[in-house]
Formats: sequence, structure tokens, C-alpha cells
Amino acid sequence: MAEGALLEHDDTAWAEALRHLHHDVYHLPDYVRLDARLSGGMPAAFRYDEGPLMLLLPLVLRDVPATGLRDAVSPYGYPGPVSNAPVTDTGFWARAARALTALLRTSDVITAFVRLHPLLPAPVVSLETAGTVVRHGETVSLDLTLTPEQMWQETHRTHRNQIGKATRAGVRIVLDDWDRLDAWIGTYHATMRRVGATDFYFFEPGHFHRLRAALGPSIHLAVAVRDDEVLGGNLFFEHDGLMHTHLQSTRDGQIWWADKLLYHEIRLWGRERGNRVYHLGGGVGGSGDSLFRYKAAFGSGRQDFHTWRVVADPVAFEKLGGTPESLSGRFPPYRS
Repeated sequence: MAEGALLEHDDTAWAEALRHLHHDVYHLPDYVRLDARLSGGMPAAFRYDEGPLMLLLPLVLRDVPATGLRDAVSPYGYPGPVSNAPVTDTGFWARAARALTALLRTSDVITAFVRLHPLLPAPVVSLETAGTVVRHGETVSLDLTLTPEQMWQETHRTHRNQIGKATRAGVRIVLDDWDRLDAWIGTYHATMRRVGATDFYFFEPGHFHRLRAALGPSIHLAVAVRDDEVLGGNLFFEHDGLMHTHLQSTRDGQIWWADKLLYHEIRLWGRERGNRVYHLGGGVGGSGDSLFRYKAAFGSGRQDFHTWRVVADPVAFEKLGGTPESLSGRFPPYRS
């Protein structure tokens, strides 16, 4: 018998499902809870069961101002639906997708915007039976099963040259010295100011401390130091063989190529711990911009990045200005 439900953060059925599914940090209840806190939303997960098969999708439910309605969005990063059904079982995935749409509608949730996981694929053909899938570009990943020599050969010569310069300049990478977290936060805020980030990305210090407390051994801090001065760093995740850069930063001023050395040392560290993939992400909005090219110079792994847009209540969506054209643009349009 098929069954779908929206689970709250502390529902044991959420944690129980994850014990049966290959998942990532983004699917953990505590990660979703902390992300929901940033937007004033409610953490939730959609769970769908058909006998031994199940699917789970983490969501943040947000009020749509002055409507009495809600919408849903993925927590920050790459959550996407995960399942123990193979991607070849397109029928199961399609039934789960349609069950999600029906459940959202009865819960007064008018739309859902879902970022798919580039390394844990879902069958696009199934998701499109209940929404629109948009390909944004590619992300970059590093194969940690390669030897260090093979990783080095995959690195562009310019990056290799600058990694050498950083080492000769006395830059060193320190892992998991959490006493340096506040100094690193200062470099993160400096980076956000330089790139003109919106207020959302200026996470206050307490958020980082709560994230560390919630994720425990799944979160790590790598900082680049020279003469005991923090030049920048990388806050990254490690879970079940998968690593992801969460936030990378550098201070204002001279950094002696510390950013290149950070990625290099983290991939070697991850390989030594038996991880399989280090996912660096892509360009802004998934585009093939300078940020993408910078990451791509570290290795050859490429995978598509998609978002999935679901309209659960077409009437309410249209009243708020939604059109068929808006399904492939900024979504949902009333949040633009």
C-alpha cells in the first residue's frame, strides 16, 4: 500500500527512513532545522512508502505573506529526493512525485522549489510527471579514489604553480582547530562584502556554532594560516564517503594563493580518510562562469545540476502572478 506523509523535524520516521537510504548531510533533520531557522520557516520532510521502497525529500515550509498559504523550498545546498528504489524504476519515482504534489496541495502548500543532488541522481523523466525540471549547468567534483599523483596531473598547471608558491610563502592548512572559527567567520564576512552578497548570506556567528554542534563529525573547518594569521578557510561537509565545500572564504588583502592550497590539502585529507568524492559545486546559479572555471581547474569530474519546480495549487499560483513561462525562470515568481 502506498503512503505519503509530511514529517516534522523530531518525527522518528524521518531518522528511521535515513537508516535505509544512501543520503547526505543535507537530508539530516538537524541540518534542515537550522536552515529553516534562517528564513523563519518550518523544517519538514516528505516521506513516501511502497512496501520496502521509500523516498525522502527534505523541505523548508514558508508562509506566503498576506495569503494564509505556504510554499516549500530545499534547504541550502543539494538535498534532492533520495530513495532505495533504483533510478531505473521510473514508475515508483513518478508515483512518489505525484503523491508529493497531492500532499502539498492538501497542506495549503502551493509550490515547491527543489535543488537536486548532482551525485545522488533522480530520474528526470519521473519528476517531470509532476513538475518542471530545469538544467542550470554543471558542477565540479574530484575523484578521491585517484592516487595523489593522478590528482596532481588533473590539476591545471596554473593552480599547481600557485599551490607551490603558497607552500614556499609559508602558508599551511590547519584542520579542525575550532578555536579559529571566529577568525574564519571574519574572513567569510569579508568575502561576502567583496562579492556584494545579499543580507541572507551574512550568517551571524551563532549560526556557525550551532551548525557545528548539530552536525558533529560531519562538519569540518580548514583554515589557511601564515605567521599564525588566518588568511581564509573552507567549511566543508563529510558524510558517507561524500565531501562538499559548504562555504569558502579569504580575507581582504594578500593571501599568498591560500585558496588553491586549501582545496589541494582538503582533497588529500579526504582521500586519506577513505572518502570517494569531493564535490566543489559550480558557478553562480549553475553557470559556466569564472567561478566554475576556477573549480574546474582542480579536476575532471562533471555532473549536471538541476532544479525541480512543482506547482501544487495552479489556481493560487496564477493568482500570485505565476505563468507557464515562469516555470523555467526565477521560481516561484512571487518571491522574486
